[in-house]
Amino acid sequence: MTTPAAALDLGATAPPRTFGPLTRQMFVRYSGASGDLNPMHYDDTMATAAGYPSVFSQGMHQAALLATFATDWLGAHNLRRFGVRFREQVWPGDVFTCTGTVTAIEPTDGGRRVTVELVCHRQTGRTALAGSAEFLLPDSDDTVVTST
Repeated sequence: MTTPAAALDLGATAPPRTFGPLTRQMFVRYSGASGDLNPMHYDDTMATAAGYPSVFSQGMHQAALLATFATDWLGAHNLRRFGVRFREQVWPGDVFTCTGTVTAIEPTDGGRRVTVELVCHRQTGRTALAGSAEFLLPDSDDTVVTST
């Protein structure tokens, strides 16, 4: 789905996007791809011995899902800054719903700097992580690609 870039006014929101249910296999694949080989993310015996109910997702795995949501909305080539705050651990079976809202728009030479607040909720309604991003949307870019 595409949205006219001009439609990105203060308070505009992206269509929510759901990821999941997240699986142990996803955590294992992310461990290998990222080099984060902490067994808490893929070995139930180690995780339960450390007092956790099971393995849990890497924070950067969650951040990658939120970044995917944001860049699908406003374009990876337009991204200038991205940051997150981790709020809750994420477990196998969790389902994420990511949302985004435009919180600031500043004119710049040749475009607009758009700041968005990003949130990823678990199926419980609680926030797994939150963050923000800045995108530079050039004046010549008449559409922004969004995912549904």
